[in-house]
Amino acid sequence: MISQKKVDNTTLLVIENDWLSVEIAPSAGGRITSIFNKALKREFLWNNTALPLEKLNPGADYDSNFWGGIDELLPNDIPENIDGIDYPDHGELWTTALDYSAAGNVIRLSGRLRQSDLYYQKEISLLEQSPKIGLNYKLINEASQARHFLWKLHAALKISEGDLLSSAAKKARIVYANASRFKDMSEFGWPVIEFTDASRAPAKNNTMDFFYLYDNPVGKMAMLMEDEQYRFEYGYDKAVFPYQWYFASYGQFQNHYTAILEPASAMPVSVKEAALANQCSVLMPGEEINTSVTIYAGLNYENRIS
Repeated sequence: MISQKKVDNTTLLVIENDWLSVEIAPSAGGRITSIFNKALKREFLWNNTALPLEKLNPGADYDSNFWGGIDELLPNDIPENIDGIDYPDHGELWTTALDYSAAGNVIRLSGRLRQSDLYYQKEISLLEQSPKIGLNYKLINEASQARHFLWKLHAALKISEGDLLSSAAKKARIVYANASRFKDMSEFGWPVIEFTDASRAPAKNNTMDFFYLYDNPVGKMAMLMEDEQYRFEYGYDKAVFPYQWYFASYGQFQNHYTAILEPASAMPVSVKEAALANQCSVLMPGEEINTSVTIYAGLNYENRIS
């Protein structure tokens, strides 16, 4: 079933079945604002209750407007000149109002990013007999030149002390020294750094984590919650998203307590640097990417990803 509602004068599309109710804001880049498991009576996504849900203007600062839910970053993270184009903070998609339609049990969101000329399309459906969301994507380079870019999923989750980031990545490193509770900036074997299991969320202690995770054999990234009773999991094609980023604020970032799972198509943060290392997405004129992603939000059905 698909319906509409308004929150803070923002139109939300609501798709639901016996398992889940999922809310989407087309005007905010297709952000998923809620994933509510009906049987568990549990909301999996975190949001900043101090901010209204609204469409922001292109070029807006991301951190001061960090609302939460599930954004996607495209075509960049930090403000940067890529392929001769000056891109804004956290890219174009999150401030782009998307067209939308509903047919049967599928919601389609689409739009063209003004600066990059990337055409973006996302179809959202709920899978039967499981608390799982299906996302089918199409990206097309409609520009006359090549486009190098980062495409990153970005799910802000409600967390508690002891929650476990489950990833099969073999290696990791800190993204920024000032965004880490650890000091060693060298590569390490995930998840142990400085004799600490970094995959376990500490209490709210005014620290934060920001890691790249890589050498990952499977396209899965999950958070196990509340003594590993519950699971939020991304499933995706690791050829499209070969890297995982993990950002978590345990109070240091604006007093927020949340963890963000970020399957990513590029590493490091700078797309320019990633392009030099052949570690970013690139589409030639007319080329496209078609891929599918799943989100599971329910009881934990296995102890860890393997």
